[in-house]
Amino acid sequence: MLVRRVRPEELPIAAAIYQKVLRETFTWLPGSRHNAQVFLRDARDEDVYVAVADHRILGVAALYTVDSFLHSLYVAQRGQGVGKALLDHVTAAAPDALSLKCQTANLRARAFYAREGFKEVGQGDDGVPWVKMARPSTAWT
Repeated sequence: MLVRRVRPEELPIAAAIYQKVLRETFTWLPGSRHNAQVFLRDARDEDVYVAVADHRILGVAALYTVDSFLHSLYVAQRGQGVGKALLDHVTAAAPDALSLKCQTANLRARAFYAREGFKEVGQGDDGVPWVKMARPSTAWT
């Protein structure tokens, strides 16, 4: 598996993974809230990475580099190490300690990030309750 920057022609595939995973996972929200256009809009201001194997995109992560903020991490199939590979790559690419927001109801993601050394450091609600999580960057170690 290789993690690298997304190529422009791959953005629609990454956006489709984003939409599919959100609709399958975020069952507590209406599916209509999740669409590929949101990902494509946000990607203009983010560094987007993909995990690729056998010429297939297996997952996508988007980093808002200015704030070392992991905005998105979605994998097509869980349990294959794709999420960890993307997370490790983005953590190394971030100029400072990596942070993210995770919806409070997304227990599976919160457990994944906790296993990967993230700590809950805040909370909020922008229409959906969330927790802020942070982990130090490995870029300077």
